[in-house]
Amino acid sequence: MSIFKGCATALVTPFSDSGVDYDSLGRLIDFQIENDVGALVILGTTGEAATMSEDEKIDVVKFSVKAADGRVPVIVGSGSNDTKSAVRLSRLFSSLGADALLVVTPFYNKCTQSGLVAHYSEIANSVDKPVIVYNVPARTGVNILPETFRKLAKIKNIVAIKEAAGDLSQMSDTIMLSGDADVFSGDDNLTVPAMCMGASGVISVAANLFPKFVSAMTKAALLGNYDKAAKMQLKLNPLIHGLFSEVNPIPIKYALNKFGLCKNILRLPLTTMSKANSDKLDVLIDNFLS
Repeated sequence: MSIFKGCATALVTPFSDSGVDYDSLGRLIDFQIENDVGALVILGTTGEAATMSEDEKIDVVKFSVKAADGRVPVIVGSGSNDTKSAVRLSRLFSSLGADALLVVTPFYNKCTQSGLVAHYSEIANSVDKPVIVYNVPARTGVNILPETFRKLAKIKNIVAIKEAAGDLSQMSDTIMLSGDADVFSGDDNLTVPAMCMGASGVISVAANLFPKFVSAMTKAALLGNYDKAAKMQLKLNPLIHGLFSEVNPIPIKYALNKFGLCKNILRLPLTTMSKANSDKLDVLIDNFLS
């Protein structure tokens, strides 16, 4: 079962001084859907879920599901380093209307590969929604090996992996062993290379800013027009470097504020982008648009 093909946006959570900025969130959701993305991912890394209260998360899920109104799937981050908590959150967000769940590997605990299989089995068997496994070892300290995902892909309800290890060789091995499950790039700069090897698309940070472009790039790759897709990837890559010149989502929130899409407000320990890096990002955005 494919939740989407092509581009899903790892959506930022816009904040005001007093909490979540729901006016901006509604505009961002409409902006994404009107510009052709295949799905929205909320409460992920880019959405700053780590610094949100559970009540805020519940309200954001309710709001996002209502705002999307069935136009695209809403995928909700429900991971935790505690299996019991991940099960509880997955059930909770499923009950609130999530179309699918994005479940990051347990962080800090640094479990073994067999621990990963047990962790995801518990979660997937506790819900009736599709589960996307999320591998981002640079943040969690745990790497899902391709052979481990082969086992996970056989578990009921596990339908995909967001592979953000930044390793194209690992990506290719994961694709080879994925069976019927989808593999999505979690690294914007590897989207087209991954799709050339059989990945189904990307869960993209850059699409917050340029959803139509990223969506068109993935559609070209899905249609087998790899020359066009590669040219678009090469055009996008300098901008991607700028969007990751500081920890995500610091640069993308700066850029969204520049375009009037949300305020440049982050929650500590994240701080706003340095002037040196924001000046460079301004140039990269101008170059991309020229």
